[in-house]
Amino acid sequence: MSLTGYLSIQKDRIVLKTLNKWIFYSALAILIPAFMFRNSFPEPAERQYPPLGTPVQSQSSEPAFQATYGSVKYSVEPRYDYDLTGVVVSRAFHNAKFGLHRKWNDHLNVADLCVVWGDNAGMLDLNAFDFWNGQFTCNVSTNSDQAWKTFKPDELSNNHLLTDDDAIREKIQGVKIGDLIHLRGWLSHYANDQGFSRDTSTTRKDRGNGACETIFIRRFEVLDSMDSSWRTAYSVSLLFTIGTALIWLVAVGRGSW
Repeated sequence: MSLTGYLSIQKDRIVLKTLNKWIFYSALAILIPAFMFRNSFPEPAERQYPPLGTPVQSQSSEPAFQATYGSVKYSVEPRYDYDLTGVVVSRAFHNAKFGLHRKWNDHLNVADLCVVWGDNAGMLDLNAFDFWNGQFTCNVSTNSDQAWKTFKPDELSNNHLLTDDDAIREKIQGVKIGDLIHLRGWLSHYANDQGFSRDTSTTRKDRGNGACETIFIRRFEVLDSMDSSWRTAYSVSLLFTIGTALIWLVAVGRGSW
């Protein structure tokens, strides 16, 4: 190889290395804020939700039944038929290998979804609030007195979702913040054969311990997912950050850079 050809190759390597470096840093600079704001809700005027009414609850005639999941048997006692459409503001997916779910051998409770409806979903500035799930609770806070005055506590619920159906479990585990969901099932008391049991709230007006809805799911669907420029920026910048990092590793491994 001639000296001119060698110098040309080295120049191309330097250009590619520099270009890869700046793409990586640019993508990383976008990735960090995009990650922080990826779950920001659209402004009320921009939301396309249909009117989301109060969950429908009626006395159930469904008899008690047995369910098995994770080699554990459960008795389920339906109390009310229940139909809920709302927006997910927080969620927690449970792993029966850890925490109290492991201690109680509770494999049936796949996730907790914190959901809002009514004016909370349609008119409230949801970005003025922080929503987060504890192990069995949904929590909400805000630094704005005005925002708190407009918040309706009876238009939010934390829902313990139960199912022994793997297809339904997969749908639930794919839920993201901002998803508009619809579910049907039974507000239920359930217990396993090792002494664990959990009841359910039957009103949206209670608070504190025992205020969560425990629902054995018959049908679950995501009606719409929240799209935003932040989520798009997060996906694209993550792709470029990983891609340029891999290119750098391969080039260094080959001794090209």
